[in-house]
Amino acid sequence: LAGLLDGAPDYQAALDLARVWTKERHFRIGVHLLRGIADADESAVAYSAVADAVLQAILPRVVEDFAGRHGSPPGAGAAVVALGKLGSREMTASSDLDLIVIYDAEGAESSIGKRPLAVTAYYARLTQALIAALSAPMPEGVLYKVDMRLRPSGRQGPVATSLAGFRRYQAEEAWTWEHLALTRARVVAGPEPLAGRVSAAIAAVIEAPHDAGKVLADARDMRRRLAEAREAEAADPWETKLGPGRMMDIELLAQAGALVHNLSGLRRPGRMLDRLTKLGWLGAEDGARLAAALAQLAALQQVGRLASDHTIDPAEGGEGLVRLVLATAGAEDLDCLRESLAAEAAAAAAIIEARLAGP
Repeated sequence: LAGLLDGAPDYQAALDLARVWTKERHFRIGVHLLRGIADADESAVAYSAVADAVLQAILPRVVEDFAGRHGSPPGAGAAVVALGKLGSREMTASSDLDLIVIYDAEGAESSIGKRPLAVTAYYARLTQALIAALSAPMPEGVLYKVDMRLRPSGRQGPVATSLAGFRRYQAEEAWTWEHLALTRARVVAGPEPLAGRVSAAIAAVIEAPHDAGKVLADARDMRRRLAEAREAEAADPWETKLGPGRMMDIELLAQAGALVHNLSGLRRPGRMLDRLTKLGWLGAEDGARLAAALAQLAALQQVGRLASDHTIDPAEGGEGLVRLVLATAGAEDLDCLRESLAAEAAAAAAIIEARLAGP
């Protein structure tokens, strides 16, 4: 992709080329999934690799365009950190990008250019330019929707954070849920020296001592709040993400366990469950059951997103989707699958409740 964009006549043309390239790759991944050439997990990795390539190709062009007006990035530049599904390489066809931008301008006060900007303003506006490059509607559509709510202080915080500020915030102010989110964080773009320092800062947060009782209590509270806020969606029998015993619930437990045991670098909740089972934090049978439930739900979500960016009854997607869903789940018919999913969710929820209640 980077080589393709090098041939673009201007910045806007490069952004449109990136959109065309991404659509073509997404179409190819979807076809491979439909034909059984790739399974759901391989598709998740492929969608994530496309997003990685886009960010790595787009960021330098955004920086170059912005620097033409305001000068080169002061200090060591900016790194883009992916969280959520991109961080753990588990994207679907319709996944948003959960991002944080972290810069290091130690010793610099402003940029040097035609219209210099103070460091904070420079990186805030550079980040806004990156968001626009990814999400602004253009003749070839939108690349990705971007969600920056996981940044330090959320919507109230600056869109870009200094590395020193990130370290300080995580050590002194961050909520447990923010540390949980970092268990899936991964630097995906930016200059290598800075990327290494940011990765080390993230690992340091996860590897720092955590009060296990507080982590589990906060996870229980988060679980309760999610259940209350998303009760209507969770009532849908085909919902894979929300509700007791479903993806977010299992992921919450895995990430809480990773924080309690200082497990950095795993990123995928399935890997966290495996490690936590080996450590004895989860019983062998419970760990295996949760891992299997999570894998099945993720696979069903992956194929479902080919038909819609929200949960639908497979029957509404036509015979082709029904066949794909049944093949993915290894089920005989939709009624059997519906009953099986409900039973597995109930079993997973019971395991999660018991584990979060314990030491």
